[in-house]
Amino acid sequence: MPVAVECGEKLKVLIRRAAIQKRVREVAHEITRDFKGQRVHLVGVLKGACIFLSDLVREINLDTSIDFIAVSSYGKGKESSGQVRLVKDLDSSVEGLNVVVVEDILDTGLTISYLLRVLQQRRPKVLRIAALLDKPSRRLKDVKGDYIGFTIPNEFVVGYGLDYNERFRNLKDVCVLNLPEA
Repeated sequence: MPVAVECGEKLKVLIRRAAIQKRVREVAHEITRDFKGQRVHLVGVLKGACIFLSDLVREINLDTSIDFIAVSSYGKGKESSGQVRLVKDLDSSVEGLNVVVVEDILDTGLTISYLLRVLQQRRPKVLRIAALLDKPSRRLKDVKGDYIGFTIPNEFVVGYGLDYNERFRNLKDVCVLNLPEA
């Protein structure tokens, strides 16, 4: 792994780059099939979903537009604060559009349930969720993704856009990060 780890940090590959690429193509084909002949508008949740969205949009064979929204619930740690706030809103209206919210990971469900409430008020034609990773064992809100890349165990993961304190986003694989005991 080309990324430097600090003393005591350990990275273990959970999902290899080749498997991610294959699954992204499959998810894109599912979206293409479900919205055949229609326009789809992808809303990437910054910052974590940017790499997944970039790969996904290039595999969708439809008239596709993108926008970004940013929310915060983590701060600088491994655990969600439980409070979600909008940091960057969309640049354009989603009213009447087929919207697919693109997330890096469905974890507790707090962030995505907040986003769904916000976006539903803006009257999209359809509102769906695409997530690279799903960690259902941690779910606090009853939300399910429509397009899921991989279901993973309750491990703290980084890479392919996911971070720890803004580090590790550039890893090509999804890796479990183990930190030294405090």
